[in-house]
Amino acid sequence: MFVFILLQSRTHVDTVQTVLSWPDQLKTQLLKSHNEGTWFTCDICQKKFSRKQVLEVHVQRHQAVKPYVCSECPKRFCTAAELRQHHPVHSEYKQFSCGLCDRLYKRKKAVKKHFKKCLVEHGVTGVVL
Repeated sequence: MFVFILLQSRTHVDTVQTVLSWPDQLKTQLLKSHNEGTWFTCDICQKKFSRKQVLEVHVQRHQAVKPYVCSECPKRFCTAAELRQHHPVHSEYKQFSCGLCDRLYKRKKAVKKHFKKCLVEHGVTGVVL
C-alpha cells in the first residue's frame, strides 16, 4: 500500500512528495508533523517518540537491559539489530569494497566512510553521496 499525503493551509497547498509504504509510516509521519501531544514520552529523560515500541527499547537502554547475547563472545545488546551489526567482527569475510581502490571492508558504514576520504585523495569532485 502506498499513501500520498496532501497538506493544506489557509494560505497555500503543499504536496508532500513522500511515499509511505506501510500504515505505521503514515501514523509516524502524522504524529511527527501534527499531533505532538500524542507522542510517547520517556519518564526518565523526557525524550519523545512517535512509536511505543521505540520508547520501550529506549527505556531498556536507561535500565541497561541487554537481552541479546553474542554466541561467539560475551557481548550483550539491547536489540537484535545491534547484535546482527556486531556479528561481522567474528568473521574474516569482507563483502564491501571501495570502488576506487578495491580495499575491502566488513561493514557498509566503514566502506562509506573510507570512500569519502578516497574521493578526496583521488581528486574526484562532483559526486553526491
